[in-house]
Amino acid sequence: MVTVNLRSFRQAARHNKRRMRSWLTRLEKDPPRGLDKMVSQADKGVWGKTDCLHCANCCKTMSPTYTQEDIRRISDHLGMTPGAFREKWLYKDKSGDWMNVKQPCQFLDPTTNFCGIYAVRPKDCAGFPHHTKRRMVDYMHVYKQNIEYCPATFRIVEKMMEQVRGNR
Repeated sequence: MVTVNLRSFRQAARHNKRRMRSWLTRLEKDPPRGLDKMVSQADKGVWGKTDCLHCANCCKTMSPTYTQEDIRRISDHLGMTPGAFREKWLYKDKSGDWMNVKQPCQFLDPTTNFCGIYAVRPKDCAGFPHHTKRRMVDYMHVYKQNIEYCPATFRIVEKMMEQVRGNR
């Protein structure tokens, strides 16, 4: 496993974000043949070298969206009512989604990067960074967002840029 230097990652993401997002937009408009297979292969290669517990940047910088089922499951786990859980830990954003009141996530242990509710964590967290959730062209906006938050996503996009460049 490769440990992530978050300072270096953030600098690289800030420096390359515009270029990578532009490339992803062009890819979305003109996807190469075999794109989903390419993404799947890059995804497998990256996760063999990524230690989320060392990084936890998603928990430190983003908030998941909590579904009503997430709220019920987590509040049961914590011995709270769903209303008490929402009042203590969540707020409703402009689009009506339930989000964490604070960042980093209130359930993240900052010394170990362990999630205090891992077994019952929100589905949004369980699926993050959502690389193989749908066909890539249908989920490009997630890649564009996550390149600045997830080192694995950043590396996947880097690998894909190299591969597409090499195939053309």
